[in-house]
Amino acid sequence: MPLPEADTVEAALQSLAFFAATTVQNGPLKPLGHHELLLLLLQLAVLLFAARGLGELMRRLDLPPVVGELLAGVVLGPSVFGLFLPQLQATIFPKSQIQADLISVVSWLGVLFLLVATGLETDLNLIISKGKTALFTSLGGILLPFASGFGLGMLLPASVLANPEHRLVFSLFMATAMSITAIPVIAKVLIDLKLIRRDIGQITLASGMTDDTIGWILLSVVAGLASSGTINFVSVATSVGGALVFLAIAFTVGRPAIAWILRWVDDKLGGVSASLSTVIIVALLAAALTHQLGIEAALGAFVTGILVGQAPRFSREAGHTLEVITASFLAPIFFAVAGLKVDLIKLFEPETLTIGLIVLAIACLGKFVGVYLGSRLGGRLSHWEAIALGSGMNARGAMEIIVATIGLSLGVLTLQMYTIIVMVAIITSLMAPPLLRWALSKVKMGDEEVKRLQMEELASRSFIKSVRRVLVPTRGGTNVQLAAQLVSHMAQQNELEVTALYAECSDRPGKKKTPPNNSSAETAFAAVADEMHLPADLQTRVESGRDPAEVILREAAKGYNLLVLGATEQRTSRGDGSLFNSLVDRIVQEAPCPTLVVKSHLPVPEGEYCPIEQQQIRHILVPTIGTEYSKHAVEVASTIAAQIGALVTLVHVVNLPQFDDFYVDQDNLLSAIDIAQQIVDQQADIGRGFGAQVNTAVLKGTSPEKEILNFARAEGVDLIVLGSNIRPITGRAFFGHRVDTLLRQASCPVAVVSSS
Repeated sequence: MPLPEADTVEAALQSLAFFAATTVQNGPLKPLGHHELLLLLLQLAVLLFAARGLGELMRRLDLPPVVGELLAGVVLGPSVFGLFLPQLQATIFPKSQIQADLISVVSWLGVLFLLVATGLETDLNLIISKGKTALFTSLGGILLPFASGFGLGMLLPASVLANPEHRLVFSLFMATAMSITAIPVIAKVLIDLKLIRRDIGQITLASGMTDDTIGWILLSVVAGLASSGTINFVSVATSVGGALVFLAIAFTVGRPAIAWILRWVDDKLGGVSASLSTVIIVALLAAALTHQLGIEAALGAFVTGILVGQAPRFSREAGHTLEVITASFLAPIFFAVAGLKVDLIKLFEPETLTIGLIVLAIACLGKFVGVYLGSRLGGRLSHWEAIALGSGMNARGAMEIIVATIGLSLGVLTLQMYTIIVMVAIITSLMAPPLLRWALSKVKMGDEEVKRLQMEELASRSFIKSVRRVLVPTRGGTNVQLAAQLVSHMAQQNELEVTALYAECSDRPGKKKTPPNNSSAETAFAAVADEMHLPADLQTRVESGRDPAEVILREAAKGYNLLVLGATEQRTSRGDGSLFNSLVDRIVQEAPCPTLVVKSHLPVPEGEYCPIEQQQIRHILVPTIGTEYSKHAVEVASTIAAQIGALVTLVHVVNLPQFDDFYVDQDNLLSAIDIAQQIVDQQADIGRGFGAQVNTAVLKGTSPEKEILNFARAEGVDLIVLGSNIRPITGRAFFGHRVDTLLRQASCPVAVVSSS
């Protein structure tokens, strides 16, 4: 067999090489290498151990943990770890682009998660009310640092410039670097110091985010100038216009859109994990959008957090879970990685140290003075408040490190200037927490801020403030109509989402399935809707099942915070021993959430549904024994009273022994009366915190329920609100004999609040 000619062999080899290359290109992608994955896991473990360990050490030294987390990176970098154990440090943290990219992904997730969590704590209404202050503070924090940074760049010796012919670009880059504010560092410091809800904390966040947004737009301009030698005005216009359009859409269309998404997820899926996953998805998409628009990805995450925090259906438990994940894992990794690139040894070179100190002084002075003047001019803040703002916004953190990295990659910065800018970022971030704490110790809170923080503290521990979703099963009777009136009053004080449910009985054994009676359902819904004046639309739902109680309980388990029931409207006496009727009793016993059962004591209409008049409630009575469920009743009554201007009276009955007073220990009686007064006074403060007018009374008698009924008749009480817990009794709802008696014998409407 003859051998093939040379050119034929060459052609065959070329074809084979092309085929091999094509196969590799179009074939399956290689997974992450064993060594790369091993290093990533090892790096995360070492960084997290060092960051959390030093963070806890700083906490014990009464410093924010973020200080230790930033120092962890410096310790693990070439400055300490690399100095004493260079081979081990190079093994764990090699100079590999792949490894750097992998750890950067985790670091960026830390940035985004931290800003989402920060957004959840941001009070948009407060920021709007302080908008002028935030705007002037932000402008001062940008303009003066930019001018001082530009002047510094023009005066620095040519030896520190990568290209002396491009001094203008270098000066603009230095100006931008001096203007940046590290919003993640500021947010973590405010969270660590528990200052994020203070007025000064909210203004700092708003000003810092504005600074960051403007700073990144400036960076895109300078980067374009460094890359092409010309300013790309199209890119600048895209960035500025994109930022404005994004913010406009986010706070108009975005707000109801996110609220709708969270409501849909809650209805269809439910649970903390579904809510948390939805928030993360939306935040990542928003961050990707702002990044694509040429502005900082962090802006998208921060705005998402703000909007999610305002959504009625957002799970507070999901928010807490996000904060725990961020604080315990992602944020420490981010801050440690930020310090990992710092090489302090290079700073001890005489020229580098001298220039570094000059740059640090100009950076601190420019930001401090700019923010101080801006906040004083724009918001008429006090001297110490302005210093606190300057202290917080002086932190540069990883944002400036990113700017320095970009400058180094573009050839604008030398390695010497890169080290100096990174040093400035770390030192300013370490300076911020103690300076901020010191300055704020001199700031006295105004009456308005004190009142707002007290209300927020009250709301964080409040039962009624945690109620967001209310379910009202209805058949259209008088009791549920009165219940609807009470819910309407509560909804004016709290943003409630109310759903009216009509439970249709169907699918009985041996009976052909029939569709729901639309006419009956519409009548039942009208009975509730006519009594309610809600800020949002009343939602209605018709559900069918063999057992109406099962239908109601199944719906109540879908994330409702309160189940409101109208008591029985039977025209005949109960023969089954139930408190209300068998349906209501079972629902109260098995309810997956707190319940509010309302008994109107109004005449039961004959025949078709008959609407009741709007009940005039001028005086609400709340018997209390100081328990947690008594507090729930006080909150419900006070919320209603604050809306309609009614008086709330809290009473505690001292139970006297049923024998001759000669045998009664007077000291014990006086002590009991004193304790009773303390109970009603303490819970009166709670009621007044909700804006209600509250009186107190201590009654004495051998029959507490009789004393309460007599007091209610004598004082012309229009509504009694009772707090109780359900006691397990087979086939019957039982709140205790006292509640049973008041429900049966009261001549005015009675509402019973019961915890699940």
